Amino acid sequence: MSLRVDPFGPNAVLVRFAARGELDAFTRCQALLRYLEQHPPVGLIESTPGMTTLLLEFEPGHCPQPEFLGAILADAARLDPDPLAQPRTVEVPVVYDGQDLDAVAARTGLPVSRCVELHAAVTYRVQILGFCPGFPYLSGLDRRLHVPRLDTPRTRVPAGSVAIGGEHTGIYPVSTAGGWNLIGRTDLRLLDPEAALADRRDAFTLHPGDLVRFVPVRHLRDQSAPPPS
Repeated sequence: MSLRVDPFGPNAVLVRFAARGELDAFTRCQALLRYLEQHPPVGLIESTPGMTTLLLEFEPGHCPQPEFLGAILADAARLDPDPLAQPRTVEVPVVYDGQDLDAVAARTGLPVSRCVELHAAVTYRVQILGFCPGFPYLSGLDRRLHVPRLDTPRTRVPAGSVAIGGEHTGIYPVSTAGGWNLIGRTDLRLLDPEAALADRRDAFTLHPGDLVRFVPVRHLRDQSAPPPS
């Protein structure tokens, strides 16, 4: 595994791994992140992982030279990245009734039912959380479902929307603007800051390295409605 360390402003460096999307690069990046959490260089204040990059920010005056830091990180990156050997699997129930599902089918030349089948047939991996709090970028989308983002993003996408954007699929944790193709919805809550504040649990349901499977369901009962008698 090769890596490159480049200056990123006066107090940061960007560690670049292999080509974007490679599982080995992602695994090494996550292993190196955990290593730095246990063995932080002097002055390191924050580590921010990307798909296959790691941004390291230092206190002013403590940012090491890229050549010096690169030698240290290269040795660490050669360590066995075993922590991802047994990732957690999360099942996500989905109603496939998104307003862009017909457009995705038309663009791919596949029937709607086949698009749903292909999307639900894969076990995805959470690459990163980004864009908005808790939004998972999921790798592994079938190439036949790779469609570009919308030319004009929507000003509001409902929370729980399951969407496709380029080579990734994802889930909107909160209501926000967005430009991905909406193909379904889930009632699984991905962000719960109130619970985290109440009992110090993690606010996020998914984390980088987790595996995700989408499970098609016929309907999701409105949580505000009373249970059937």
